[in-house]
Amino acid sequence: MAREITVALVQMAPGLNSAEDNLRKMGEFIETICNSQPTDLIVFPELSYTGTELGLRATALAERVPGHATNYLAKRADDYNTHVVFGLVIKEKVESILYNGVACLGPDGEFTSAYHKVHLLGEERQVYRPGFRFINVDAEWGRFGLMIGSDVVFPEAARSLTLDGAELLVLAANWEAGRREQWRAHIVSRATENAAFVAAANRVGAEPTIQFAGDSIIAGPEGEHYTVLEEPMEGYAIARIDLDRVRVVREERQLIQFREPNAYRAIVRKY
Repeated sequence: MAREITVALVQMAPGLNSAEDNLRKMGEFIETICNSQPTDLIVFPELSYTGTELGLRATALAERVPGHATNYLAKRADDYNTHVVFGLVIKEKVESILYNGVACLGPDGEFTSAYHKVHLLGEERQVYRPGFRFINVDAEWGRFGLMIGSDVVFPEAARSLTLDGAELLVLAANWEAGRREQWRAHIVSRATENAAFVAAANRVGAEPTIQFAGDSIIAGPEGEHYTVLEEPMEGYAIARIDLDRVRVVREERQLIQFREPNAYRAIVRKY
């Protein structure tokens, strides 16, 4: 089984409160990318289905998964035999409970899994409920973990996914302009400390109070950059990565094997 895979990052500017237009745009990106070359995984930004500064509109735009948005993009995933990860507002059976989430669709057109963002910051906490567990997805070529936005700031998120077998960390983000150096530092740190690949898709454009940075990146297990979308404009980047490098680097550096969990009690103590 081949361990080399092709990963695409989509750097788009979702229209605020324009879910159907955003959905069509995502479908067009999938078609364009996969018509250019076979692709194993396509990553869209955080809340790419709805836009970010939703406020009370989040309730009206929230969807259950699987649902309309996942069904639409699952058809594209099936058409092109690829995994698709995209951001949306997820609601559960109780209508008032909302999550900032991502959905993952498989190459057979099936809904694979959903992840609810664990680390909510600022005004997010007034709209969404935090998730409480991290999600890995099993593909035929390996296991990848799901993260959203500010999850990347917390080393525990990436490490938890790594300890559960992730070799690739997929990050859908809405990172603000003006914090670009932090963005790159977090991504390279999560990649190197876990000897894992990180595929980070960040949005561009502006909303009423936020300008978004773009700068979507795929980083390797030694911090090397495989591709970077440096210009803050819509587009996509594709990279070929070899997941076997994760095993090689981990065996060489012994980062996971030499952990000392008995010394880490303070990490899980409530502040």
